[in-house]
Amino acid sequence: MKKVLITYRLKPEGLKELEGKYEITQPEEKSIFSKEEVIEMIPEFEVLIPNFSFYTDKDIIDNGTKLELISNYGVGYNNIDVDYATKKGVVVTNIPDSTREPTAELAFALLLGAARRIGYYDRKLRTPEGVSWGVYGDSGLPVYGKTLGIIGMGRIGQSLARRAVASGMNIIYHNRTRLTESIEKEYGAMYVSRDELLKSADFISLNAPSTHETRRMIGENELNMMKPTAIFINTARGDMVDEKALANALRDKKIWAAGLDVFENEPHILPELLELDNVLLAPHAGTKTLEDRIKMSIEMCRNIVGFYENTYPISRVN
Repeated sequence: MKKVLITYRLKPEGLKELEGKYEITQPEEKSIFSKEEVIEMIPEFEVLIPNFSFYTDKDIIDNGTKLELISNYGVGYNNIDVDYATKKGVVVTNIPDSTREPTAELAFALLLGAARRIGYYDRKLRTPEGVSWGVYGDSGLPVYGKTLGIIGMGRIGQSLARRAVASGMNIIYHNRTRLTESIEKEYGAMYVSRDELLKSADFISLNAPSTHETRRMIGENELNMMKPTAIFINTARGDMVDEKALANALRDKKIWAAGLDVFENEPHILPELLELDNVLLAPHAGTKTLEDRIKMSIEMCRNIVGFYENTYPISRVN
């Protein structure tokens, strides 16, 4: 019986496909195993399940002398040293299907919330000074008829585009590879260069994967290209943005607002961002509903069962 080590305590409803066929170990008295605990335990396990914030590095992989599969509990896999896992013959999988719709849903919620200043209004209404009830005071920005620029028009980007089109927005996008004509037609989407997108979009959503090439792809130069009324949304990964440059741009009104679900040093947030009224923050909550987190567990388990029993297609990343 293959042994499976889960770094973060998951609800049993999502693990049913492993019951009776795999020996499962996960934290019982706390929510997560430390790196040191995993290094100590990993030599006995064939499968490791890290959650999206648990970094699986060379030390863990080297100590996993029986390790055959890393089944990531997340769609992004920048929390795993995939190159080293590949070198050691360890397969890495992710879960792109169950994470698609909830992440796009939150991205659009951040877009709407930042534009219409929902977080700002809520905070201010709870304080003695309150917020302006006047005709023009503390105004937000409209969404209808505006242009959304999507950087990374994959599964999540396309699901976001569907929501935006339904709300009367126009879509431009930039991708490593241009989409087919039929997909572009479905969303009325226009392929543009990255610089053109940054200069012309009213809203810019980052939905590309985190790689060595995309690290800090949004920095001071890119922020300077954006309109002063632009709103930046990030539900991808925090290391793709220079947070200090973003905070400066928001403070100096070089861009109008931001909606952020991910950060460079989670769970720590750059203090400057916490002090700004024109940024809407969420705690890496793109998939954070009970129903969606259980769906993620099911997809993650099916990668394991598919790998060993060939009963499901698996989502390999190496």
